[in-house]
Amino acid sequence: MKKAIILFNLLILSLFCYSQQNEFVIAENYFRNNEFEKAIQLYKDLYDKSPYNTTYLKRLVTCYQETEQFVVAEKLLQEKLQEKPNLTYLLVFIGYNFERQQKTEEANKQYQLAIQAIENRSNYGSLIAGLFKNYNKLDFAIEAYQKIMAVNEKANYGFQLAQIYGEKGDFEQMFESYVDLVDKNPDYLNNVKRYAGRYISDDAENEANILFKKALLRKSISNPKDIWNDLLSWLFITQKQYGKALIQNKALLARDVDNLGKINDLGKIALENKDYETAKECFDLVIENTNYPQDKFKAINNNLKIAIATKQPDIEQQFDVIFKEYGINTNTFFTQIEYANYLTFEKGNPEKAVIVLEKAQEFANSKLSKAMIKLKLGEVLVYTGKFNKALIYFSQVQTQYKNHYLGQEARFKVAQTSYFKSDFTWAKAQLKVLKSSATQLIANDAADLFLTISDNEPKDSISSGLATYAKADLLAFQNKNDEAIAILDDIIQNYKGQPIEDEALFKQAALYVKKQKFDEAILNYAKIIALDKNGIYVDDVYYHMAELYNNELNNPEKAKEYYQKIIFDHPSSIYLVEARKKYRKLRGDDIN
Repeated sequence: MKKAIILFNLLILSLFCYSQQNEFVIAENYFRNNEFEKAIQLYKDLYDKSPYNTTYLKRLVTCYQETEQFVVAEKLLQEKLQEKPNLTYLLVFIGYNFERQQKTEEANKQYQLAIQAIENRSNYGSLIAGLFKNYNKLDFAIEAYQKIMAVNEKANYGFQLAQIYGEKGDFEQMFESYVDLVDKNPDYLNNVKRYAGRYISDDAENEANILFKKALLRKSISNPKDIWNDLLSWLFITQKQYGKALIQNKALLARDVDNLGKINDLGKIALENKDYETAKECFDLVIENTNYPQDKFKAINNNLKIAIATKQPDIEQQFDVIFKEYGINTNTFFTQIEYANYLTFEKGNPEKAVIVLEKAQEFANSKLSKAMIKLKLGEVLVYTGKFNKALIYFSQVQTQYKNHYLGQEARFKVAQTSYFKSDFTWAKAQLKVLKSSATQLIANDAADLFLTISDNEPKDSISSGLATYAKADLLAFQNKNDEAIAILDDIIQNYKGQPIEDEALFKQAALYVKKQKFDEAILNYAKIIALDKNGIYVDDVYYHMAELYNNELNNPEKAKEYYQKIIFDHPSSIYLVEARKKYRKLRGDDIN
């Protein structure tokens, strides 16, 4: 019997809640459609049933105000306050009711009473501050939050204060609040980076960046802590000032060797962004200080990549020094792969690379390592034109690691090799699968190659130039750029007016950029635009031209011109966000 009564009561309660929720939905609909008279009765009924629900009360009062029933609203609020004097948040409602009547003095009086009431009833403090914020009374909201923290030392409303300062455009106070917040509790570090990051840009001269740096420097002088070096490093990385970030990380390293990981991470970021000097300094520090052989040899390999990228004359000797000092063994396994890659694509000596890789197989102590050797052997075989043997290696890795990054990379190499040998049907079949790859870089490369084949496949046995273009692509893969450029010249001459022409011009421009022949690249880009101003490459061309003028040819006016073309003529371009940001930076706008 008791169970039956309980179930009955629960049923009645759920029906009541459902009815109330339904009533609220109807009332909200009237409210949003400005049908305030209709909404009043529903909100009044809801508030009578739930007299402590501030949402119902606020909506009811707003409906009275929108219908200019200010006296009714005030009477309701005053009666409630007399009945429950502890509900001090009602003072904010009363004040705003006066404000709607343009009775500013009376309104401010009520607002101040609400803030003063926090002294004795701090439990309503956050509600009072929140109501001020909702009514856009930001200065009163700040005062309320500060009052709460003055009354209760454990209370922390730093985030709320910082956000309000941000809404007011007072970035100096906003950053001071964020810094104070981290000062009190270092656990807020990542949150502060996330919120401050909304205002920080890669422009070191941006006002917000300057103010944030000043706030950090002031705090680091008055109250030195590691966390200020961490935040300054984060700021400098955002501004792509990797050398300055390293200075901060060195300070951290001097106090705690465990901070070496941050220097290693910074080195990777600097390497990716081609700040080779800073990257090498980072990796040198890792090599000198780490106790972990894996980290040490990764840093050594990264230094070798820097030597190759910067075309240092003694690269061969650098590899020799590494192998003499550390031996040819498991520790130098990845260095051996890097050496084989260098021998093949930089020195044009694939025969020696094969010997190096076959020796490295002895030190492949896992299935994954063995798969990596196979992938590199396959690449070397593609370089030498032994496509079928290369495909065997790639297919073995693809089969063994179906759902792994290496398996996806192997599938792409199968497709690319098939394309090089003019087996376009099989290449497309592999690329179609990879277009939805979980690895974005592989998916993008697959999509680009798929489109190249699809757009230029021969039709009705008529040559489209695709096989010749694939040969040029192979030469570019082999790092034989001059030969690739010559073949692309033939395509441009012999296939005028066909889809492959702009493809060849675009590919050739990329090779010119690689050879630092920027004027020739610009000329190619101009030819693509002349061919078809609405072609598929046009937004790519505008962006690449803008980048060349901006970063290589020191012509900001021309750069602005082409960024602007993307902004106004190609609003759906993938380059839109970057183009807009760089255009505004060149124009001298504040970028927040």
